[in-house]
Amino acid sequence: MVSKHKIIEEACIAIGDNRLPAAKEIISTNYPFSFIDNVCRKYSEHQKTRIFLRDGFIDRYSGEEMVFPPVLRLLSNLMPEEFPFHKNWKMSECHFGYWQLLPTIDHIIPVSRGGIDDESNWVCTSQIRNSAKSSWLLEELGWQLHSSGDLSDWDGLTGWFMAYAANNATILDDSYIRSWHKAASKAIQT
Repeated sequence: MVSKHKIIEEACIAIGDNRLPAAKEIISTNYPFSFIDNVCRKYSEHQKTRIFLRDGFIDRYSGEEMVFPPVLRLLSNLMPEEFPFHKNWKMSECHFGYWQLLPTIDHIIPVSRGGIDDESNWVCTSQIRNSAKSSWLLEELGWQLHSSGDLSDWDGLTGWFMAYAANNATILDDSYIRSWHKAASKAIQT
């Protein structure tokens, strides 16, 4: 297999020799454009919580522990200067912990690359790794899929959050925290 940079070099040589049709053929044959459909997907807090629990709150791309989302928001509500949150995730105004520790769902094989959009292809990962992975395949990044975690070792502070909410019901006045509390209650029962 020819290296990608060699294909580009070969096309450039053809262009330099005033052979644009040949350069086009080199690219279309050896390094063709693949359209990537960037469809926005939305998952419910319940779906996400089920995956986070299934994966043991482990970033399946790094093996690092993740934190249940409402815990981070609670920190921001209680300590806005020390742990700030910005509604648009403006990096200069949002604690970096949101990027490193907030779990999200990613497709192991991106849907745009032929992966299916169901739980068998979903994994828990951090916001930062989800952004970095984008539509790449794991082997293209040199990444590997780590094993799921054990909830008895780390539950993403879900147990702590549920106990804290039971003793401090006013935190549920925040709609974001309330929706995650509802999702956890439902996921734990199923």
